Order: sequence, then C-alpha cells, then structure tokens
Amino acid sequence: MPVFGFSAIQIALGLSVYGAIAAFWGAQRGRRDLIASARNAVYAVFGLVTLAIVTLWVLLLRSDFNVEYVAHYTNRELPTVYKLTALWGGNSGSLLFWLWLLALFMLIVTLQNVRRHPDLLPYVHSVMLVVAAFFSSVLVFLANPFATLNFTPADGQGLNPLLQNYWMAMHPPLLYTGYVGFTVPFAFAIAALLSKHTDARWLKATRAWVVVPWLALSIGIILGSQWAYQELGWGGYWGWDPVENASLMPWLAGTAFLHSVIIQERRNMMKVWNVVLIIVTFGLCLLGTFLTRSGIIQSVHAFANSPQSPYFLAFIGAVMLTSLALVARRWDQLRSEHELDSLLSREAAFVGNNLLLMGIAFAVFWGTIWPVVTEVVQNSRVTVTTPFFNRVNGPLLAGLILLMGLTMVLGWRRTTQTALVRGLIVPFLTALAIVVVLVWLGLRDSYALVGFGIIGFSTAATVRELHTGAAARRRATREPYPLALVNLISKGRRRYGGYLVHIAVFMIATGVVGSTMYQVEDEVTLRKGESRAVGPYTLTYQTLNAYSVQNKDVVEADLLIQENGGLVGTLSPNRFFYRKSDQPVTEAAIRTSLRDDLYVLLAGWDEKGDSITLKVFVNPLVVWIWLGGLCLLLGTLISAWPVTVMRVAAYDRAAVRAGQPARPG
Repeated sequence: MPVFGFSAIQIALGLSVYGAIAAFWGAQRGRRDLIASARNAVYAVFGLVTLAIVTLWVLLLRSDFNVEYVAHYTNRELPTVYKLTALWGGNSGSLLFWLWLLALFMLIVTLQNVRRHPDLLPYVHSVMLVVAAFFSSVLVFLANPFATLNFTPADGQGLNPLLQNYWMAMHPPLLYTGYVGFTVPFAFAIAALLSKHTDARWLKATRAWVVVPWLALSIGIILGSQWAYQELGWGGYWGWDPVENASLMPWLAGTAFLHSVIIQERRNMMKVWNVVLIIVTFGLCLLGTFLTRSGIIQSVHAFANSPQSPYFLAFIGAVMLTSLALVARRWDQLRSEHELDSLLSREAAFVGNNLLLMGIAFAVFWGTIWPVVTEVVQNSRVTVTTPFFNRVNGPLLAGLILLMGLTMVLGWRRTTQTALVRGLIVPFLTALAIVVVLVWLGLRDSYALVGFGIIGFSTAATVRELHTGAAARRRATREPYPLALVNLISKGRRRYGGYLVHIAVFMIATGVVGSTMYQVEDEVTLRKGESRAVGPYTLTYQTLNAYSVQNKDVVEADLLIQENGGLVGTLSPNRFFYRKSDQPVTEAAIRTSLRDDLYVLLAGWDEKGDSITLKVFVNPLVVWIWLGGLCLLLGTLISAWPVTVMRVAAYDRAAVRAGQPARPG
C-alpha cells in the first residue's frame, strides 16, 4: 500500500506540471484541445491525491508501523479519532492534506466555471496546477508520507499529547482550508492580469472564494485560541506565538481585501490595491505554511526543522516577485477611473480601515521575524514578546474599531457636517454612559475605560444603523418590528450580515480588553477540607483521585466552589500522563459565566493526596470571545449565503440543462 500511495503522488506531480503548461499554452494560442486536456489533468490530479490520502488514512487506522509516518504519530492505544487526525499531526501528512484541499478546490472551481469565464479559467488552471506541482514535488522528493522503515516496530511512538484534544480535530483543517482557499482568488487575479481582463469580473467570480477561506481562518483561529486556553495551562488564549501570528497575518490581509473590493465594485477604484492585496494574502498563507516547517522559529505549534524549508522560501519569493512584476506590467490597465470625493465618505473610511489592518499585519510580521533578523545581523537571537505586540497593536486595534463605528455614520462619496454630527450623537452618548457606569462600578484603568468606550461607540453606531433600516421598513410595510428587522437582513444579506460580523468583532474585543486588563492570578496550597478565596470565589479541597483510561493515567482533584458565600458547583482540574510520552498534560477546569471564568489548574500534590497546589485565574469576560466567534460565524453565513459555491454551481448546471447560457460572473 505505501508504494501505491507514493505512486499516486508521483503521477499527480507529472500531471500537474503537464496541465500547468498545457493550460497556459492553450490559452496563449487559442488551442481548445490543450485547454480541455489541462481540465482533464485537474480531474486526474484530484483523483490521484484522493487515492493517496485515503491510502495514508488506511495505513494509520491499520497501525501499519512499517510506515515511518504511522510509527511516529500513532500507537496501538491511540483512540481512533486521533489516528484519523494524525493525518495533519505531522509534517508530511499535513502537506498531503494541503495538496488534497488544493486538488478539491481546483475540482470545484472547474465544475463551477466549466461554461463561465472561458478566457480566465485556463490561466486559473495553470496557476493552481503550478502550486499543486510545487507541493507534489515536496512530497515526492523531500517529505514522503509513505516512506518505510527497515524494520517494523511492535508499537508506535504516539501522537503528541497536546494534539490529543477535540479542538485539534478541527483547528488545523480549518486553518488549512483558509490557507489553501485563498489560492483561488489569487489564481483568478493572476489570470485577469495574464488575459488582460482587469475589470471586476475576477472579483465577482471569486466572491465566495474569499469569504469561505476567510471564515475558515476566522473559526480556525478562535478554535486554536480555545485549545490554547484549555490545554496549555497558562490561563490565556493568545500569546503572540509565531505560528499563531502566521495564521493572523493572512486573516488581516484577507479582511482588508474583503473591504476594499466593495470600493472597486461600487466606484471602480483601488484596482491595483486589490490585486496587490490578494497577492500579499496568498503570500502570507504560504509564509504560514513555511513558518511551521522552517525551524527558524520556536513554537509549541511548529514541526521540527525540515529539509524543504529553503525550497518553500524560494517558492514564496518566486511567487511574490513574478506576481508583482505582472502587476507592474499591467499598471496602465489597473488605473482607477474615479478618485475620492471627500475624506468624510465611506470610501475614505474603508481606505483607513485597510491601512490600519495592514499596519497591524506589518507589525505582527515584523515582530515575528525579528528574532531571525537579529540573529543574521548581530549573531544573537532577540525574541519579541507579548508586551511589544500589545503596545504596538493595541492603539492600532483601538483605531480600527473606532473607524468601524465611524463608517456607519458616513455616506458614500461625501457626508455633510450636519449629517455627521446627527449620526454621532447616539454613539457618543452611549460611549460616555458606558464609561461613567464603569467608573461608578469602581473601574479606574484608563486604557480599559478608553477601550470599552470605543467598543461601546462603534457597537451603538452599528446597532443604530440596523435599527434605522428596520424602522424605515416597518413604516413602509407596517410589519412588526422583529419581522421588519429579519426581512431587512434577508433582503440585504451581504450588507447586514457584515454588520453582524462587526458586532462579533466588538464582542471579541470586549473579551480581550476585560481579560487582559483585569485578570486575577493566584497560587494556593490546600489541605483536605481547607478553603481559600480568590476573587469572588472560594475553593474548598475535597479529594484527590487517580484512575486510568484508554491510553493515559489521570490524577484529578475535586473542588467545591462557592461564590459570595453560596454554593455554585464543583470543579475537577486534572493532570494526564500518557503512557507513550514523558510529557504530562495539565487540563484546566473552567467555570464560565457571562461575567468571568474561574480557571483552575492542578499544579502539584503530595504522595498521599493530603494537600494539593492549585494555580487559579479569574478571567473577566472571556466568554464574550467565544460568543463573538459564534456571532461571526452567523454573520458571515448570512452575508455569503447568496453566493455560495454550491448554489452558483447548481444554477449553472440547471441553466445548461435548459439550453440557456450560464450566469455571468
């Protein structure tokens, strides 16, 4: 079976190279036979890579330890679900998964556009097949997931204990979906440049292909934060780790792109900026893949140093230089047809939004690569830590959230001063009221008060915009207000779904400010029956238990939790000892409310269990981060619903069966 899987990747490599050349040459020379042949190559590559990935999954499930990858990342006691997720638990397996997602997206794009965009699709095939050829070559020559050992071990080493968590069954696939998904709009942008069709058609053709990977990255980042919160045992959810940053950077650039394309669609402006943005976004996706494999950074998320790192760096450089050179060559065709009419306009606010998002992305990028730069320049590695990122990005993020609120009161093209003042009254008074109430409740930190005030301002501005629309519809249709609001969102899904995404960002920002500025931390040692107060909570130690489950031994403490003198429940922090690893894992016990999280870790105990040591955190407002993630999911689905890939594909198939032309972009 290993030979079968490896052969499938080898053939896929050959077909990717052939298809890329055939598609490009066919488009250049008008050769329909070559274009059709390249399309068939896309189908074949998907089939072959699917065979390879199914083969590796079978080997993982069968515990075929003669295969090096299986022996390294699984063992006999590993639960079945983690044998499946071991596919992306290692370097070569995750690269194969990356390639399979790319092949899947190539297939969907082909089926979706088989009768649409005939001038763009061959170039799209060529670009995507070049990317597929690179990843196939890495798997064939540098990171073979089907490599075998000279002997067959009795058992495998097992999956990293930190990865044996249900969030890790979802977090990496979502990040990879985001990384790979941005290949599609990148390919369409390059196709538009190559074909000299630089109008907005490529944007319309890829609208869903921007939203879907952006949403996947968003949810993947949130689930990764949830994993770090539960599994790493430090009381936080985001530590500005280099691999965390690697996923954040393309999300920021993709967010900027989502906003700037609106200006091009409405005003035919920012053509160059949009093409450059999607190129940078794709480059950052490749960078994220590179950083986890390069060995140049230290991260709990990164794989060990791997031989493909220089080739990744060379490929990223080639992609960026070639793409930007093509932009320069088409510069005259990318000139905007209109200019900003006024700084007091929604277009200007969107431009400011883009600049702030890319400013944050640059700050994160610079802080991430700074240790490498210092090592090259002065032969000593200087690591940039959390305070740097917070000091630099905190004001930028505050400015971004404030601008999101201002956008709601600005109109397109220009806004009169009277309209601006009238639109600012409610948001300003709301922000002022929030600050006054917080001061009255005893909050004194000026940074937190400014942060909550800005969040309140922008939330009020967004809610006011929703209310104004719903009230106008109610007056026009005499519908009940709730029905008018629902119908308003339904009729303007892209616009009002975006507003819900903005509200989600404000919810997440609320959780970040509260948990960052007002976290309480303590370490306590308790004997049986002894109690200790931490913040508003009182913890009482009851018993210490030890037991075994499928592949690990567990030590667990039972605690009684009281709040303000009343019993609110129990918590059971524990420590896992995996039999195939020397690395114990501390599992946090968390009691969540809308106000705060009580977060408890079992740090130590004596041999008889008469006393234990606990690490305790009280994290205010953390739940609003997770609730914001759900709101973001809802808002994005509402916004993207009319242009989902399957809906467009179904429409086109029905049109073709009826003898009608497929819908244009």
